[in-house]
Amino acid sequence: MKRSASSSTFSRVWPNATAVLLVVGLLFPVYWMFATAFKPTPDIVADDPVWFPTNVTFQHFQTAVNADNFWTLVRNSLTVTVLAVAFSLILALAGSFALARMRFKGRKGFVIGFMVAQMAPWEVMVIAIYFIVRDADMLNSLIPLTLFYMVMILPFTLLTLRGFVAAVPKELEESAMVDGCTRPQAFVKVILPLLAPGLMSTSMFGFITAWNEFPLVLVLNKQAESQTLPLWLSQFQSQFGDDWGATMAASSIFAVPILILFVFLQRKAVSGLTDGAVKG
Repeated sequence: MKRSASSSTFSRVWPNATAVLLVVGLLFPVYWMFATAFKPTPDIVADDPVWFPTNVTFQHFQTAVNADNFWTLVRNSLTVTVLAVAFSLILALAGSFALARMRFKGRKGFVIGFMVAQMAPWEVMVIAIYFIVRDADMLNSLIPLTLFYMVMILPFTLLTLRGFVAAVPKELEESAMVDGCTRPQAFVKVILPLLAPGLMSTSMFGFITAWNEFPLVLVLNKQAESQTLPLWLSQFQSQFGDDWGATMAASSIFAVPILILFVFLQRKAVSGLTDGAVKG
């Protein structure tokens, strides 16, 4: 029995309409944050909401960037995030190659251990981490943050890249070695370029994870000069009271690096996450 034309049209329209509503619902808070950052204070506190900023002002951004230690915290956040992502990628590349290409005793248990580490909520270890860092006399330092962020990122990075390495035919690597390449050279010249989607997706995930991390820096770094932007953002409203324009401007500044990274890497990142999840 053939379906009616109205039923067929409805079956095509409702998934798209649902998707549009979801996208609008998810993006509206982001839009409102940026819009509020550019509104003058009278428009922000008006009884009737001003949906589109007409009198654009940059005063709130000036207030945010002129806050104490702002540029120091930007440098701290970029330092620990970039180093943690870089170190995790280096270790994950070596580990993923070993797991995908080599057969050794305890290999499956090693993979299961990384999966458990990925699932376990690391926040339960904050107290233990604090005592370790305190006993090492490294409180208020960026080094422990970098190391622990790297450990947070590493399981996902290694397991994702393992799928990509396993998807690369061994014949390509063997052909390069027949042509005179050593195994490390074959890896760099043949396998590494094929891992670009996986590297991009894991880099973006690692960057977002480290950039947004809050509890660890709250516990380990009490000095203002050694903190990062998430902690500064949580304290911003207490510094400026009910200055919602400055608060939204600070939130917008904090979100910009992630948005830029996502815009440039989103195509490769999406394919990287899906491919790495089903291969290997």
